[in-house]
Amino acid sequence: MNRKYGLFALLVAMVLIGGRPLVSFAQDRYAELQNFSKILNLVQQYYVEDVDTKKLVTGAIKGMLKELDPHTNYMAPEIFKDFESETAGEFGGIGIEISIQNGILTIISPIEDTPAWKAGIKPGDRIVAIDQKSTKGFTLVEASALLKGKRGSKIILSVIRENNDKPIDIPIVRGSVKIKSVKTANLDDGYLYVKLTSFIENTSSDLEKALKAFRDKNNGKVEGILIDLRRNPGGLLEQAIKVSDLFLNEGVIVSTMGRDPKNKEITHASKKALFADVPIVVLINEFSASASEIVAGALQDNKRAVIVGERSFGKGSVQSVIRLGDGSGLKLTVARYYTPSGTSIQSEGIHPDVEIEEVDAEIFAKAVNKTKGLREKDISGHLKSEKEREAEKAVPSMEKNAVAWWKDIGSKKDADLSEKEKLFKSDYQAYQAFSYLKAWKAMKALAR
Repeated sequence: MNRKYGLFALLVAMVLIGGRPLVSFAQDRYAELQNFSKILNLVQQYYVEDVDTKKLVTGAIKGMLKELDPHTNYMAPEIFKDFESETAGEFGGIGIEISIQNGILTIISPIEDTPAWKAGIKPGDRIVAIDQKSTKGFTLVEASALLKGKRGSKIILSVIRENNDKPIDIPIVRGSVKIKSVKTANLDDGYLYVKLTSFIENTSSDLEKALKAFRDKNNGKVEGILIDLRRNPGGLLEQAIKVSDLFLNEGVIVSTMGRDPKNKEITHASKKALFADVPIVVLINEFSASASEIVAGALQDNKRAVIVGERSFGKGSVQSVIRLGDGSGLKLTVARYYTPSGTSIQSEGIHPDVEIEEVDAEIFAKAVNKTKGLREKDISGHLKSEKEREAEKAVPSMEKNAVAWWKDIGSKKDADLSEKEKLFKSDYQAYQAFSYLKAWKAMKALAR
């Protein structure tokens, strides 16, 4: 903003704010701050014991921010330093993404291949205690500080799982968490599976390299890409935009709007997409959040991909991270995300074009072995809506083929499985999504 114009705008704003004289507004705020200062002074002088003024002020700041939303937090210098290292892709800890739901510390997702993942932590686990210390009333920053610690040290999470009211104690050894945000698997015949575990500083560049390498290996032939965003808790907005931009030659990617509707920022595709014509199916679930939802929403609204799976998490608020003078930081919610169609992601999430419920692989395998043939309605991922019935027509006898496929690979030893079979043996949801990808032309008509 031009500095002269900024000063002029400030002077104009001093006349009225919402019809209220700014002088009155400033006086009221000054009176409130003066009252705070008086209370602090009285505590310093007369409290029964000596007090740490810095600790009191920090506590007051935390209390103030707690009145806002769970994602607005103050970070002390040492915590802010850890926060910056997380977005770079390597940090010490156990490797989980957490949120506060209904006042309870809840795991959105364990990061793949981290100590938490290996210990059996699951999405949706509610953390009621950390090392026997109750998490009631914790902020996200306070919880994160307890979860981090010296590499090799042990921590015990007491969690409550769905349909189980009794806490389970899960010991975890802290380690160096190195995030590999892009993983791929060759699905044969020119098809590629891409798993994005998070959005960190190098996600878009790593994805671009992986896609180019696959294209070159297949002599320029890319028949389709299955992008798996399940259990991806999000990350950097910039990376979500760059990932979307790899597949979009035109259109809006995302828009953000803060307190003033006039201050709406719209991000468009750069028209430099390297894979603008490749068929895409995106797989999401209830733990796909934030940046994941931006990518899914951008590809869905631009009719660039068919979205399958389950409705996403619904974390559509924008946080600005502000470094303060003493090395501390403030993470402040400043806006909300909107998909290209203008739909708010917050609390609503992204609705898939075709809903596929997750199927427990072991239960599914047992069911296949017990019956000669399952009916479509016997499978928990069966299709229900009109649009989904159309999808079923697009992929003939999908459920029957799935049962046959399970019988075919169920007798194989893991060592004898191909890369594709290893992926799908324990993930029927991904297998079904791949079926939609192979039926791309028919499925594209179903994109919202």
